[in-house]
Amino acid sequence: MSVSVGMLDHFNIRTRNLAETVRFYEDVLGLQNGARPNFAFPGAWMYSEGRAVVHLVDISATSEPQKPDSGVVHHVAFASRGFGAMKAQLAQKGMAFDARQVPGGELWQIFVRDPNGVMIELNYEAAKEQADVAPVETAADIGTKVAF
Repeated sequence: MSVSVGMLDHFNIRTRNLAETVRFYEDVLGLQNGARPNFAFPGAWMYSEGRAVVHLVDISATSEPQKPDSGVVHHVAFASRGFGAMKAQLAQKGMAFDARQVPGGELWQIFVRDPNGVMIELNYEAAKEQADVAPVETAADIGTKVAF
């Protein structure tokens, strides 16, 4: 029998800003706040296409320190659709973001940070997107950290 880790199921964010974080994932990324087990601690589960992909834990009532960023995890990525619409939505909401093309042009990306400093990478298959919204490929697109 072979072994496989499989696909990413979800990621978890421990936050002192639960309401603001829920709003970001709902209003900016379009996830839905949905059903969550009745844990003994507050939080929220954010759904994409019927799956709880972001788990939020409210640590505001605890002495646990809020990490200012995502620690050693550089970013979390989603396979996404609607590159042009997402760029327009981020701009309309005044969100800082970086749109780029992976060298070779087959993958387009948008990077944006959530209210906790977690970098979110949104990946779009270029062949499934409208050609008129392609980002410009630059030398900076080659394996560099996105800074904004």
